[in-house]
Parts: sequence; structure tokens; C-alpha cells
Amino acid sequence: MVGEAGSDLPTPREAGTARAKKMAVLAPLIALVYSIPRLSRWLARPYYLLSALLSAAFLLVRKVPPLCHGLPTQREDGNPCDFDWREVEILMFLSAIVMMKNRRSITVEQHIGNIFMFSKVANAILFFRLDIRMGLLYITLCIVFLMTCKPPLYMGPEYIKYFNDKTIDEELERDKRVTWIVEFFANWSNDCQSFAPIYADLSLKYNCTGLNFGKVDVGRYTDVSTRYKVSTSPLTKQLPTLILFQGGKEVMRRPQIDKKGRAVSWTFSEENVIREFNLNELYQRAKKLSKAGDSIPEEQPVAPTPTTVPDGENKKDK
Repeated sequence: MVGEAGSDLPTPREAGTARAKKMAVLAPLIALVYSIPRLSRWLARPYYLLSALLSAAFLLVRKVPPLCHGLPTQREDGNPCDFDWREVEILMFLSAIVMMKNRRSITVEQHIGNIFMFSKVANAILFFRLDIRMGLLYITLCIVFLMTCKPPLYMGPEYIKYFNDKTIDEELERDKRVTWIVEFFANWSNDCQSFAPIYADLSLKYNCTGLNFGKVDVGRYTDVSTRYKVSTSPLTKQLPTLILFQGGKEVMRRPQIDKKGRAVSWTFSEENVIREFNLNELYQRAKKLSKAGDSIPEEQPVAPTPTTVPDGENKKDK
């Protein structure tokens, strides 16, 4: 009897597999619960709320009565309030594309942005498949949304100085003992928006007397993009661009540009920036410079306000 009872007990390997399965289910749920406050703040903003509605537009039209009544369908049972086989194929293809794109995403904002972008593309295809008039109406709504509703800018604390087309050269030449890391960005770029909190966090950790962080909007100051050879075309994938200046001269940049003028693929994660730009060594070297009293007094970290941006510009205006 004892032997039979003992044979029903799980082996250590089976118990470990069961625990791994439980953790695989619980981990995403815990992450979702943990992110609920942040998600609620996003959904309270018009940009994310309207994006979610546009992304789910076809689902609502196809699934919610009486909206679905009278819609054409290729289902054998003729039910207009359920997906047909072709719509299921398109949605499955959308899921695969989103999963592949999100493998390189490093922030929750990038994950959400990829879902919204490809969902809108799929919605446009599905609506055109139903009726060309519905497709044209959906495209019109998306264009109006893009023109009237901009993604919210990061407004958290940072140690970053904002340049315009005149002040960037003056600041780089003012004190050549100071090392500068400058981000060239554009407000319309989703990659720049996703990188903004990462760059702000790096500035809070590493800014000191001899190591400063700056930003310049090349989408607004196009002559700066020409001077520093940063293309603002979405096809080149050069936004954002980080350039390290030492002695007023460019030392390195990411992403790198190949012989054909195209950006080499590079992930803008905090770990990559720290490693590629050797921030730990730059910070220690800059701290020694400040201890020797060879440079300007160190500033105190403050949250960005309209007074922290030169020429009376604040981040919302930009």
C-alpha cells in the first residue's frame, strides 16, 4: 500500500515543470496588475484613448449589435456578427507582425505604439475589404487624428539642456573641457518619444560638472540636422541620434551610418547607451575634473519647467 501511494507522488522534475508552468501564467498577470495604475493614466489621455478606439474599430463594428447587422460576410452560416475565415487570417497575421516588432521594443510605450500602429493598418485593410466607403471613412478619421492629436511628451525630471540652431554650437565651444552627449530628436518620431524617459533617467544618473546632456529638435531646426548630418527622413531610421562631443568635436554617434548613408540598426536601451558610450568611465573622469575645481559649478537636478529651456520655449511648445 505504501509503495502504491508513493508511486502517485510527482517526481522532482514533474514538480519543477508544474511550478514553471504556474510562473509562466502568473508572471504576465502580475506584470499586468502592476502596470494598471500606469495604464489608467495613459487611457485618461485623449491620444491613447482615441488610438485604442481606432485600433478596435473593426472589432466593434463586426461584433457589437446592431452595428454588425447588415454587414457583408463570407461565413457559411451567414452570421454578420462574427469573423469570416479571411478576417481571421488577417488578424492572425497582424498578431505575428506585432510579436516580431515587439521583440526589439524596450519600453511599454513602444509595445503599445506597435500594437496601435499595426492594428490601424489591419483595420484599414479589413474595412476596405468590407466596403470601399467604410475604408475611406476610416482612413479619413486616422488622418484627422494624426493632424489634431499628438502623443504626450515626457515631462518628468531630467538634467538636460535644450538647444536651438544658435545655442548648440556656442555651448559646445564655450568650455571644451566639458563632455557633451547630445540627442538629436523630432517630436513626431515615436522612437524619440519612447527614448525620452530613458535619456532623462541617464541624465539624472550621470550628469555632473564635466559631463552634460543636451537635446536639439532637428524636426524644428532643420539646419542643425544638415550641419551634423542627421537625416530627419523616417526611411533612414536616424532618429533619435546620440552624439558624444569631447573638446567641442564629435567623437562617436549611435546609430552609426554605413557607406550608403543608412543607419545601422541599434537598440536605444539604457544598457546599450551606458556600454557603448562608456558612461561609467566618463562619469568618473568628469567627477575628478570637478574635484580639481577646473570647471563650472555643478547644477542641482530640477524637474523641467519653461525656464529650463532657452529662448522662452518649453517642452510643450516644442
